[in-house]
Amino acid sequence: MGVTCVCQVPVAEGKSVQQTVDMLHKKLEQLGAVKQGNFWVDCETYHATGNATGQPSKLLYVMHNSETPLSCMALFEGGPGLSADANFDVLMVKLKSHFQNAKGHKVESRGARYRYCDFLVKIGTVAMSSSARGISVEVVMRSVEYCACVIPGDCWNLMKEFMQSFLGSNTPELPTVFTNKPEGLCVPVDCMDTMSQYLELFSKVRKQQVMPGSGVR
Repeated sequence: MGVTCVCQVPVAEGKSVQQTVDMLHKKLEQLGAVKQGNFWVDCETYHATGNATGQPSKLLYVMHNSETPLSCMALFEGGPGLSADANFDVLMVKLKSHFQNAKGHKVESRGARYRYCDFLVKIGTVAMSSSARGISVEVVMRSVEYCACVIPGDCWNLMKEFMQSFLGSNTPELPTVFTNKPEGLCVPVDCMDTMSQYLELFSKVRKQQVMPGSGVR
């Protein structure tokens, strides 16, 4: 368990998504990072049916993470959220008279995991409808010796410095999740914060238009 930052990295000018991902892999390996398998995060979107109030229905997002294969996350648009058993997907099928799957809206990020000292880095290709739409980078700081790794307000500067070593000017600003509890400790339930960051990134990807010549294929 540790403090996590998830951000979107733009595709390098004149490069494709895969070429940009390969560039990031190379930079990490030059730093001394070691690849430790692969990861994936996905998100299915559901919308409520039969809304009698006449108000727009909140969307429900069901998310999965390879780091927690026995559970999934269910987050309502704007909150709240919950952690559920992996069989929650079966329940959603049984609730199809209340929630309909928004076909074609599934988004996922898949890629490689790297370990560098006290950091775990995951670089993924974000895809929608089998089409690459962008790049995600997740950085987790966790250390047995460095206790500040579970206090967002105390470890952000160190995380930022590390991310600048391979992201350069694409290093993100202070994530909202850090400002919400700068002195609080990260605990297992805070994996919800990680998924909330992925959900925010996926929502941006859904709204983006694929521009000609962007290299996104």
